[in-house]
Parts: sequence; structure tokens; C-alpha cells
Amino acid sequence: MNRVEQWLHEQRRVGRDLFLMFDTDGQSEARTALAADLGTDQFRHLYAGTAAESLAQTGPLLLRIDTARHPVIQALLATPDRHWGWLASAEHVALDDLTRHWHERVVTGERPNLAVYRVHDNRVLGRALAHLQPEQYATLLGPISSVCYWHAGQWNVADNPDPGEHPLPIDPPWLQTPIPELIYANVLFDNARRYLVGEHTEAMAKLAEQLDMDDWLWGQIQLTRLWSWQQPEQVHFLLTQSLQLSGYVLPKSWLPKPEEDPAVHFDRVSQQVLYWQESGAL
Repeated sequence: MNRVEQWLHEQRRVGRDLFLMFDTDGQSEARTALAADLGTDQFRHLYAGTAAESLAQTGPLLLRIDTARHPVIQALLATPDRHWGWLASAEHVALDDLTRHWHERVVTGERPNLAVYRVHDNRVLGRALAHLQPEQYATLLGPISSVCYWHAGQWNVADNPDPGEHPLPIDPPWLQTPIPELIYANVLFDNARRYLVGEHTEAMAKLAEQLDMDDWLWGQIQLTRLWSWQQPEQVHFLLTQSLQLSGYVLPKSWLPKPEEDPAVHFDRVSQQVLYWQESGAL
């Protein structure tokens, strides 16, 4: 019996309910099958009712599952390196109550600098729990009693020392989790792809007729790192304005000048684009 099987056996033994935090990206067949078999009353769209509402229909799901023996769930458990999410258990918690808990935690920041916290990603959860002290788990996990997730090449288990309702801390400690540069770039790529496909669908479809969409987007993400444009408004500007360029080729005037500070560079380019737009050049 492996670690995840042991965890499932223990949750059944103590009579806890099971939940699946499911990242549906790239899992359309599994998503359809689970939604059909479990019924609409057994799952919630994680982003519905939040500032990320526009991503809800294609975003992650929170599901109550009676058993992990469902064929789709068994297939997921057999392929943890596909990073489809994680399992949780709780003591008779209503699905709506658990959803409300996560609604307070999946969007961070203040307008216009909101960001999605990818708590449905097992890698994000794993890094957060590795960073937190066990006594801090409760403010992140809330009503959840225990979680089982794939991280660093193995199944891991974390038990919540104080399951229940906990207010969102003013400065959530999990948002201070160090993120290696490459992991940050991949998370940014994933978030940006979801946003652009959901909010700029027509423009992305047009781009895909000429270029490999993922290759183009990865190139833009690399530019944000190269130019040190790390603020949300800078990333948003580069992605959305690049979509409007003829042939998707950056003008030479967008390149940073020698010794130019990243903030000055951004202000110069954004003012230039604003001028072009007002003059009808774009």
C-alpha cells in the first residue's frame, strides 16, 4: 500500500468526507466524465463569484467525491506528474462553505494589480506547506482536516492542527513562499495563457493562425524577465500590446536603451504606445 492509498484508508477509517481540488487544464475528458458522473451539486467552479469570474468556466473545480475508486480518479492517481491538483478530507463540511473559504484565497492583491493564487496546483500547495510552520496550516487550509498531494517526486501528507473557520490574515504567510525563477516563469506562463485565451480569445485565435501560440507566449514571458518588467501592469501591457503588433514583431524602439532603468524603460514604451493609439497609428 503506497502513501496515497494509506492516506485514503485512514480518511475512510475516521469517517471523513473526501474532496478533489482539480486543475482541469489539459484534463477536458476527465473533467467531463467527473462532472457527469458526480452531478452538478457535487462540484463548484473555484473562480466563480471571485474577481477571476471570467476564468471560471474553464478554470479549476472543487469536487466532493464519495470514493477515490472512480476510474477517472484512479487514472489521475496513477499519473501524479501531470499535476492535476490534490486530495483533501474534512469533517462533514458543506461544499459551499469550503468553496467560500477558498474564494478568499484564490485572488490576491488590490485592483488593478490583482493576481490569481494557484492553490489548485499541487506544486504551489506543496511549496506553500513546505514554507509554512505546521501551526500556520490552519489559516491556509481552513475546514480541511488533511491533504494528500504530489510534490518533489513523491506523495506527501499534511494534517491541519486546527480545522475550522479562520479569517484571512492581513499578510498571508503562504504568499511569502520563495519561488525559484523557472517555476515563477512557468506559473506566469500558465496564468497568462488562461487570461489571454479567456479575455482575448479572438486575438489569440488570429495569432494561432500564424504562430505557435505557446512558443510566442513563452517568448513574451522571457522578455518580462529579461527586461525586469515583473509588475502585473507591466506584464499585462507587454502581452496585450504585443498581440496588436503587425506580424507580432516588436518595434526596435521598444528595446531598452543602454543603462536604462526598467521603470523608465516601461514608462517610455507605454507613452509611445499611447501616442500611437491616439494618433491612429496602431
